[in-house]
Amino acid sequence: MIQFDANYAMTINGDFVTTTETHEVYNPATKQVIATVPDATPDHLNDAVEGAREAFAHWSRLPIEERQAAVAALGQALEDHQQEFMRLLTREQGKPRAGAEWEVMGSVAWLKAIATQSLPEEILEDTAERKVLTRYTPLGVVGAIVPWNFPLLLAVWKIAPALVAGCTVVVKPSPYTPLCDLKLGELARDILPPGVLNVVNGGDELGKWMTAHPGIDKIAFTGSTETGRHVMSASAKTIKRLTLELGGNDPAIVLPDVDAKSIAPELFWAAFQNNAQFCNATKRLYIHESVYDEIKQALVEFINTQVIVGDGADSDTVLGPIQNQPQFEKVKTYFQDCRDQGYSFATGGAIEDNAAGWFVSPTLVDNPPEDSRIVREEPFGPILPLLKWSDESDVIARANDTVYGLGASVWGKDLEAAQRIGAQLEAGTVWINEVHQYSPFQAFGGHKQSGLGCENSLHGLMEYTNWQTITLKKR
Repeated sequence: MIQFDANYAMTINGDFVTTTETHEVYNPATKQVIATVPDATPDHLNDAVEGAREAFAHWSRLPIEERQAAVAALGQALEDHQQEFMRLLTREQGKPRAGAEWEVMGSVAWLKAIATQSLPEEILEDTAERKVLTRYTPLGVVGAIVPWNFPLLLAVWKIAPALVAGCTVVVKPSPYTPLCDLKLGELARDILPPGVLNVVNGGDELGKWMTAHPGIDKIAFTGSTETGRHVMSASAKTIKRLTLELGGNDPAIVLPDVDAKSIAPELFWAAFQNNAQFCNATKRLYIHESVYDEIKQALVEFINTQVIVGDGADSDTVLGPIQNQPQFEKVKTYFQDCRDQGYSFATGGAIEDNAAGWFVSPTLVDNPPEDSRIVREEPFGPILPLLKWSDESDVIARANDTVYGLGASVWGKDLEAAQRIGAQLEAGTVWINEVHQYSPFQAFGGHKQSGLGCENSLHGLMEYTNWQTITLKKR
């Protein structure tokens, strides 16, 4: 029987592993310690990689149907423990019940859906003289480095396709949110052979050891663009394969024909879902000048009447806290910069240390300059610039004027105009009249400095394989 309030240990080669060195995990809504967890040494990582390499020899040669069945079984085990994982996720990450349910059940859905995918051989030529085919062979050992904003789902986005492809995995959760991933590793011990899925926990040093480790063949990383550059640089020493899902500065463009009252809740959640701790959150809201004031007021009214910030464990909470103190301090700098520059706030604008938790009220910045920090950078917190536009070509240029290219959205009743604008946006995913719609069968990845490679769909499954072409001259 898995205990969800104690006994946090790493999973290494099928064993329950504790360590002498530990660190504490905090509930961001209370700033109270909720767990003490292992802190891995290089020897622990070496053991995990060695176990993964030994397991790869057998796991990669199993019929894919057996690997698929095991991944689906892991999804079912997670579903069987959904309530415990939801409560644990809220405690360690801070998100309210609705967000925790979306993440846990999304993880279940992804495991089960990815378990149906496969990459059959492609016959390129089959004549009397020659047969040529391309097949997909598993890469080897995958190092999965997971962030703190969606700690369970973004682990599953890496684990599921890697295992189906025939790889073995070493997962490193964020030290701020390791609990659900440690328990997922514990679930896997009864389902997967030893060494197939390992979960090791530690801080930034552990991530550096993983990217440099010669026994790891691929790194799948989700995190900031700045850290992604370091991952890419360190991985170059051993020519590791990479999937990098990095930062974003997603624009949303609102056309003049929208209904302000009805669209305001959708625009709010586009920006503030998961308390804006979301790579794909709308971070620049471009509103046509003819409806700017109306939409601004509708957003202010929605925030002031419908949005309660608090402990995610409270049933009436809509937005939880910032997940950790370093991020809280970073978010504060954007508020201070806006005040220092004399920008106007449509609502919010104050941020103070709260003894109870790292809470921030959702804030709208009223039409700041295009070259301001709040427009150019990614705060990763609940502060959103509202920006006016009037000329279509100008707003497209402004939306694309960024090093990022993760996502974007366009909102309007004129579908021809919305699609015309959307097709010109430089982003991996462009939503029209919706946002944050994902699928295990839909490729997700970034343009420019928002990433490398993709996750989900058969394209994502291919990321865990090598292409091998075989030619046969018939005699």
